[in-house]
Amino acid sequence: MIKNEVLLRSLAPLAVLATTAFASGVLAGATGLAYGLALVLLTDWGLRRSGRGAFGPADWITFARAVLVGCAAELVAAGGHPLWWLVGIVAVALAMDGFDGQVARRTGTASEFGARFDMEVDAFLILVLCIQVSRTLGLWVLAIGLMRYAFVAASWALPWLTAPLYPSMARKTVAAVQGVVLVVAVSGVLPAVLAFTAVALALTSLVWSFGRDTVWLARHRTPVAPARIVEITRTPVKRPAFRPSHNQAA
Repeated sequence: MIKNEVLLRSLAPLAVLATTAFASGVLAGATGLAYGLALVLLTDWGLRRSGRGAFGPADWITFARAVLVGCAAELVAAGGHPLWWLVGIVAVALAMDGFDGQVARRTGTASEFGARFDMEVDAFLILVLCIQVSRTLGLWVLAIGLMRYAFVAASWALPWLTAPLYPSMARKTVAAVQGVVLVVAVSGVLPAVLAFTAVALALTSLVWSFGRDTVWLARHRTPVAPARIVEITRTPVKRPAFRPSHNQAA
């Protein structure tokens, strides 16, 4: 495993170069540069806050996915590239999702840092896809990508929203559907009417999921400390699985 300082020195150039690979303008180049630097600096900061000091094997998979998401963000910022480039990169990133969790469990290296890292990458990927789809279907699509961040912002004023949620297959299904539907909408394989309908249904299911969990949290509210967008615990994870609430993952 690589220590913080070595991680920062070795991966900063890689992340910046990888996420600027599709630069074709000032906005695209700035997006790739800002994302690459933010990725390395925030992961290093998260490792320090968690008291770990090194990536585990699963974290490297998440980091690779994060680089792909950065490339997708730059393609969206650049515009003009063939859509299959964006669809291909996003498809790989989505296909890799879940591998990091399996590796973490099998190697006994599961941590709240790793779980949170994975969730932040997923959330940003959904937002990037929403930006692209909104160009053809309208700005209302951004509600899908921004809803999770709005929930986080609300938790600053209502700390009880940060409490853990009960396990729910419906919640996981709704979250997975968002990525699949958005990729299909980006690809353009569906007629505009069908794409509009699919994305609208995805948004409806997400509103239902957030609404249901918010009501449950309100009914079972307990006094908890406010959470930030990135909240890393300094104590080792002792429970077998990390079950986040919507303030941590959509």
